[in-house]
Amino acid sequence: MGQNLVVRLKEKGYKNLLVIDKHAHNLAILSTMHPDVSTITADLAEPGTWIESLQGCACLIMLQARITGKTREAFIHDTIDSTRAVLGAVHKWQIPYIVHISSSVVVSAADDDYTQTKKDQEKMVVESGIKYCVLRPTLMFGWFDPKHLGWLARFMEKTPVFPIPGDGRFMRQPLYNKDFCEMIIHCMEQQPEATVYDIVGDQKIDYIDIIRAIKKVKRLKTLIIKLPMWFFALLMRIYALFSKYPPFTVDQLKALTAGDDFKGIDTEKQFGIKQTPFEQAIDETYNDKRYAKVSLQRTGIGK
Repeated sequence: MGQNLVVRLKEKGYKNLLVIDKHAHNLAILSTMHPDVSTITADLAEPGTWIESLQGCACLIMLQARITGKTREAFIHDTIDSTRAVLGAVHKWQIPYIVHISSSVVVSAADDDYTQTKKDQEKMVVESGIKYCVLRPTLMFGWFDPKHLGWLARFMEKTPVFPIPGDGRFMRQPLYNKDFCEMIIHCMEQQPEATVYDIVGDQKIDYIDIIRAIKKVKRLKTLIIKLPMWFFALLMRIYALFSKYPPFTVDQLKALTAGDDFKGIDTEKQFGIKQTPFEQAIDETYNDKRYAKVSLQRTGIGK
């Protein structure tokens, strides 16, 4: 998300940008593409010089969270502890405004470590006494995505067979991160106070149709097969034994099949931003000559 946001901010003429991330490899990619942007490699949950770097900040956009992981402690550290430290720095330097990126999971049927810590994180921001707005996006996709649809697309390129849990008829409301960045910037500029926006992709699409759309725009020959839910879950458990950051956990499988139907604001009416049609957005994501081939490393951290 941060990589996309930098692109949009620069296109709009913003300068004096600072990006803080603890993943050195991905931050180095950003620095290569945008040498004019200041970067600091730091763990926001730990004390460091990053705190001093926020002095004079005009607006802070909070994107950090643990998305996947094997232990609750990892979620606490990367979501809760980091937020406590960031809010402390905001108070110290009297930063006037925060745009906090929460998640639709805080109003979903899901109940896992990611959901619980995102709820707690949002509550910390709301109760901080700092002027803020909160955006709750649904599943996002677009350039630079090392997880979610990005990982699925790369996996599809490498395998002749792509497994689908059950019948694949799990309704999703994917949100194009290009559109979402425009909404973040709108809030940064207009600074609505103590406001929470549920941001939902305005097209409802079944999971299997998302996979088919990716296959189509990438012109792949991959065979899509449907697996019984229990067998798919078993494969995920086995995969997690060997992967530090499993791309698809059993908890995420439960969330996928939870049947959420999110209700969001009219983004065109609220922000003046008409969402990009899904097929056009997928084509831009995987066929753009500038950024489609830029590959970030997968981590459990979202920035």
